Amino acid sequence: MSEEKKEGFFSRLLKTDIPEELRKPKPADAQSEEQHEEKAEPAADSPAPGNPPAQPSAPDEPPQPETTASDGLAEGGWFQRLRSGLSKSSNAITTGITGIFTQAKLDDATLEDLEDVLIQADLGIETATAISEALAKDRYDKAITDEEVRTVLASEVEKVLAPVALPLTIDTAHKPFVILMVGVNGSGKTTTIGKLAAKFNAAGHSVMLAAGDTFRAAAIEQLKVWGERTGSPVVARDQGADAAGLAFDAMMEAHAAGTDILMIDTAGRLQNRVELMAELEKVVRVIRKQDAGAPHAVLLTLDATTGQNALSQVDVFREKAGVTGLVMTKLDGTARGGILVAIAARYGLPVHFIGVGEGIDDLEPFQAGDFAGAIAGLSA
Repeated sequence: MSEEKKEGFFSRLLKTDIPEELRKPKPADAQSEEQHEEKAEPAADSPAPGNPPAQPSAPDEPPQPETTASDGLAEGGWFQRLRSGLSKSSNAITTGITGIFTQAKLDDATLEDLEDVLIQADLGIETATAISEALAKDRYDKAITDEEVRTVLASEVEKVLAPVALPLTIDTAHKPFVILMVGVNGSGKTTTIGKLAAKFNAAGHSVMLAAGDTFRAAAIEQLKVWGERTGSPVVARDQGADAAGLAFDAMMEAHAAGTDILMIDTAGRLQNRVELMAELEKVVRVIRKQDAGAPHAVLLTLDATTGQNALSQVDVFREKAGVTGLVMTKLDGTARGGILVAIAARYGLPVHFIGVGEGIDDLEPFQAGDFAGAIAGLSA
């Protein structure tokens, strides 16, 4: 794997060391969104007349400290952490491959079994078929090892992912450059905002955060903690405030302050809740009253553990919020990391970042070759 591949433009841009104080564990009052939002349930009650629709919410709980980058992950560089984080996904695939390719030659039966393994790993039918065809083209009725199969697997996966492995480009012509974070309950939006704020600050950008999840006091407080940790001012209102109004105020404050980047958090909402998606559309409309070209980036945070459900999330959020790019989180907690490949093959949306842990260093710009090699169980 070449050094040039590992050092993409945005990766180099963000290579500035993150200050030591940003690596400290969160205070006890800063619960990670991954732990908190996973317990959220959609609100069943209808909103009162004149009030915004109630969002899915979770009862406030004592926040838990965030783990550090090395907790549960192998020490070393990003590729090693990525490979360790993707171990559940790669083990499911490589174990299946090893169990299949014990015969002397590649035949129809082994190819069908291989496709089943890859589809069960959520890589998608299109990718599974492409891998099978690539193997059959050169090795049909010939002896083949599981390592050779995994090499072909990595090559085909990289072909799918390379076109979508694009950096998040901050256009400095827009001041502020507005990033709207969207996603379902528990996908990790607020935590991702904090990690990105650290990276942007380290790269020399001024950052402002907007606590647009006004329906959970814990989410507001969590974003304030991230603001303190990253030196980013936070625009926040009381719990229950109108989210669209807060976004409007944040736009005005960021513009007045000459801030480079404004990141707006939103409440977690299930993609099948029509009234909640309508509320998200309202937030986008209000932002555009301040800047017709904003939001300049709409990032959909996807939880890898949801597997196939992530496909429907992309469908709806792309239609309702104009998603421009993806952030995949929690790849370290699932054997279904292959869903990223299926999403890339179907939608072709840029994948800007992936996360393999809760530590501040465990969210990095997406590199197709690294991911393909890790999920195939290959060494760097």
